[in-house]
Amino acid sequence: MELRRINGLPPYVFSIIDGLKMQARRAGEDVIDLGFGNPDIPSPDVAVEKLAEAVHNPRNHRYSASRGIPKLRLALADLYLRRFGVNLDPDTEVVATIGAKEGLSHVMWVLVGPGDTALVPSPSYPIHVYAPLFAGADVQQVRLGDPQEAPAAVGAVEGGPEASAEEGFFANLMAAWESTWPKPRVIVLSFPHNPTTACVDLAWMARIVDFAREHEVVLVHDFAYSDTAFDGYVPPSILEVPGAKEVAVELYTLTKSFSMAGWRVAFMVGNPTIVAALTKLKSYLDYGTFQPIQIAATVAMNEAPDYPKAVNELYQGRRDALCEGLGRIGWPVTKPKGTMFVWARIPEPYRDMGSLDFAKLLVSEGQVACSPGMGFGPGGDGHVRFALIENEKRIGQGIRSLRRTLTRL
Repeated sequence: MELRRINGLPPYVFSIIDGLKMQARRAGEDVIDLGFGNPDIPSPDVAVEKLAEAVHNPRNHRYSASRGIPKLRLALADLYLRRFGVNLDPDTEVVATIGAKEGLSHVMWVLVGPGDTALVPSPSYPIHVYAPLFAGADVQQVRLGDPQEAPAAVGAVEGGPEASAEEGFFANLMAAWESTWPKPRVIVLSFPHNPTTACVDLAWMARIVDFAREHEVVLVHDFAYSDTAFDGYVPPSILEVPGAKEVAVELYTLTKSFSMAGWRVAFMVGNPTIVAALTKLKSYLDYGTFQPIQIAATVAMNEAPDYPKAVNELYQGRRDALCEGLGRIGWPVTKPKGTMFVWARIPEPYRDMGSLDFAKLLVSEGQVACSPGMGFGPGGDGHVRFALIENEKRIGQGIRSLRRTLTRL
């Protein structure tokens, strides 16, 4: 039987590490799991209690609205006004999605098709590459670079020694635009960035919005780590830029901010034409998230608005424990300003192994699971990604194990 769409998918390298982790645990080993970015922090109590209440009401067992119930969309609009100073019309500029991955995947169906091109950062969270590919478009991966590398290595403009990885990415985007024909219809962005943890400021967002308005290209910004930021850094919404709604949509999710990963509650907001198109498409595809979950998510945003701050403090403590611990054993890494990850360049004595074999070494001999950088595309090899999904005590245990394993440091 000949299949469609999945034939070109590469092996999922993360499953290799997961298999080794499970094998080690079956053998009785205590593996510190810093691999899959699956939040371990509980969801807000008020959301759990509301879910339990709402699920007992049989009226909530029926089909819901695929676009999201009105109070849910209003709660999200209120959150954007409080958090970012952005006014959103909950009826025309907000649509609920069954997680950010679903929203990103399906919006590509209405934005691109065969013969179109999307520009996507490299390395990249896999769905950012495969969503436009599933829609039939071509994807051109644009080098983002490592925030820890020298500027010249990431395409910085000549004469700008202080340029950052994200500055290099902007220059690389401009070069990719100029060299591509037909011109790209979509640019996929995600800051703070998974996996590299690169961050941008509002001025950077303004530059890319100005470019998109001038060249009539759509910006799709995955804002998964909107509230996961440290050391005073405040991630900007792209919609804070005046005129951004003309060209941009943004995906906001409760997964990380409210630690509600399994609930699958997210939103696409911004350009009303694109929001309407996704809303129409979804009306053919689904009936929305289970209504008690929508009700509980509404309560979480309205009644636990400070919960993301509490979650963030836990991630910051874990970030510090991991980065400082790695530094003590001779593996220096820069503390990220955002995301729930640490993107670590493989130490020089082990660099020739490549990220997959190095990650295998860490889980098999060091009892620490992480994600090989090659799983995020060709720009990721040479790095591994640690997810901050274990507490500080467990991270300390992992550091001690790595010290015994990485004897060449």
